[in-house]
Amino acid sequence: MSGAIKSQIRELLKKQNAVLLAHNYMRDDVQEIADITGDSLALSIEAAKTDADIIVFCGVHFMAESAAILSPAKRVLLPRADAGCPMADMVTVEELEVLKRQYPGVPVVTYVNSSAEVKAHSDICCTSANALKVVRSLAENELIFVPDRNLGRWIAKFVPEKKFIFWEGFCPTHERMTVSAVLQKKVEHPDALFICHPESAPEVSALADHVCSTTGMYDYCRTSKATKFIIGTEAGILYKLRLENPSKEFILASPALFCPNMKLTSLEDVFISLQTMTPIVTVPEDIRIKAKGALDRMLAVPRD
Repeated sequence: MSGAIKSQIRELLKKQNAVLLAHNYMRDDVQEIADITGDSLALSIEAAKTDADIIVFCGVHFMAESAAILSPAKRVLLPRADAGCPMADMVTVEELEVLKRQYPGVPVVTYVNSSAEVKAHSDICCTSANALKVVRSLAENELIFVPDRNLGRWIAKFVPEKKFIFWEGFCPTHERMTVSAVLQKKVEHPDALFICHPESAPEVSALADHVCSTTGMYDYCRTSKATKFIIGTEAGILYKLRLENPSKEFILASPALFCPNMKLTSLEDVFISLQTMTPIVTVPEDIRIKAKGALDRMLAVPRD
């Protein structure tokens, strides 16, 4: 059945001039059929470069919004409209504006794991991969970091000269990875390196041999001479890690590392979405322009 539906999806993608994007945390079979896989912002940037009329985003709502922000002329479909992000929902524009009034003139650095509206009320965005460079690019020595307290505290360690005002948001999936779970895996696999995402709790990140984004994990594990890794991020990343490194072993750091929202989207959902051209994700133009400004300022930060 999966083979049949995959060929039907590919036919519909061609017919509709659509590109299929899959986040690194998607189900294996969805990643397998995607045109492009990657982290949320990289997917939106790559989709904007294509000549596709339709973007089918297998991810969660804020990711589809980012695609709509960067590709206003394309139709963006999110196969599961109920695929949300608890961390993105932990901050609202109203709450953010209250904090901004408490700290007038202090720039707001917002993680891309946030709504388009929150991005629109921010000064600059960041990803887990470029957050340190973004923070260092700011002339100000004080900043508001939204919404992920764990990523913010990880970055703050490297810029002690700057004062951070942290929003107390977090990723529930990464928070469920405990010190005890990681230590148990280290005991079971003493010859393995522990790699974790900076969305992890500080006490977990402190145990890591390397802390990086999902894209960083692919690069690190591919180039490392080590052959065994304990992986501290959502389980979906294991698909590509194992595909790219067939001679290496990858162990999930905790059985709790499954994001229910990331696992909602099935091949059937993608098929129905392409048939019906729904659900469509749109961003009002006034919000889109402001949010794009925050993303553009991030993209203007030199990579090296």
